[in-house]
Amino acid sequence: MKTLATLLMLFSLTILTQAADQPAKPKIIITADGLPSGHDTPEAAACDLARAFIKHDAELFTKTCIRLYADGKGPAEYATFLKSTADSIKEEAARTEGEPRGPKVVGKVFAARHLSKSGPASYGYASFGFQDVMFVDVGVLLQDDKRTINRTMVIKDKDGKWYVHPMPSVSPMLCEGLNDEAPSKLDFTEAYELQKE
Repeated sequence: MKTLATLLMLFSLTILTQAADQPAKPKIIITADGLPSGHDTPEAAACDLARAFIKHDAELFTKTCIRLYADGKGPAEYATFLKSTADSIKEEAARTEGEPRGPKVVGKVFAARHLSKSGPASYGYASFGFQDVMFVDVGVLLQDDKRTINRTMVIKDKDGKWYVHPMPSVSPMLCEGLNDEAPSKLDFTEAYELQKE
């Protein structure tokens, strides 16, 4: 009998020790829709990009995107892209005829991941002062009820805040391998301790 009790006690101690050894999950604040928002985490920035299109909010789109950076033709192309996309969002918001287009709701947000290749993060740091480069897979339900996954590049800028890069192709070295990464599997709710706003 003592042997069984001893074994149970040792088993309990082992479980408690393993639980204590696991690092605490970082906290993330979620809004009323159950998703993060703002610049504190990569997932929050990616969600705000989706919200900008869902809510037809050109200001949120602009605020969520990474600043102009780079050399050569990159900044001009990126600036043109930002302006034309913001204009398209405004036009969609003002449109009254026809069926609504674009995303309807965010269905799933995966935990942010680093690219497999170390080159993009190193390049971003050395060339532009970026603190980190990651990506977030965001599942959205479209107006036609089709589902799609949007892979969003996210950058922690030198101000310590996370922004999205909606057009990483303007900087090929920064997004090298982005579209070759395997699909994400870990939901953001498994990577964080959720707190309501």
